[in-house]
Amino acid sequence: MVKLNKIYTRTGDGGTTALVSGPRRKKHDLRVEAYGEVDETNACVGLVRQHLAGMAELDAMLERIQNDLFDLGADLATPDTGQPLEYEPLRIVQEQVDRLEREIDSLNADLEPLRSFVLPGGSAAAAGLHLARTVARRAERRIVALADGGEAVSKPAIAYINRLSDLFFVAARWVNDKGRSDILWVPGKNR
Repeated sequence: MVKLNKIYTRTGDGGTTALVSGPRRKKHDLRVEAYGEVDETNACVGLVRQHLAGMAELDAMLERIQNDLFDLGADLATPDTGQPLEYEPLRIVQEQVDRLEREIDSLNADLEPLRSFVLPGGSAAAAGLHLARTVARRAERRIVALADGGEAVSKPAIAYINRLSDLFFVAARWVNDKGRSDILWVPGKNR
């Protein structure tokens, strides 16, 4: 259970922050940047949800995703060092990835086929989902860089953030009248 009595602690004033498991890392450390970008993705989702009047199904999906993003942040903030901890660390599990895939398939089933790349926009919700997609892709790049640098990152965590940006893309099309209001890229249009 999370309990926050005091918001500021002054412990980060020296440019470091504590991981869930205790060790301190520089605030520009790849791990800290990775879970920071996951947090930024979550904030984007919160903004999108303000534009989903009448779309309860999608809003419920995004609420689940917001909770999952806190799980992902906790996963990344608790590196698996192979040493036992006094508690069971929160980890992204394959079922969370599988759920995203089912939700992508469900939303995608209603969409018009793509004929071109889609420009971010259309409705406010779609534009916000495209922003969330790009922030999630940045988080994914940071998480992969962390793993490539020899840090422990689980396969489900990487798969989750990869599927998440796919879901945001499909959801952006879905809120744009199931793709009918998408703004399509026209190559060379302004030459």
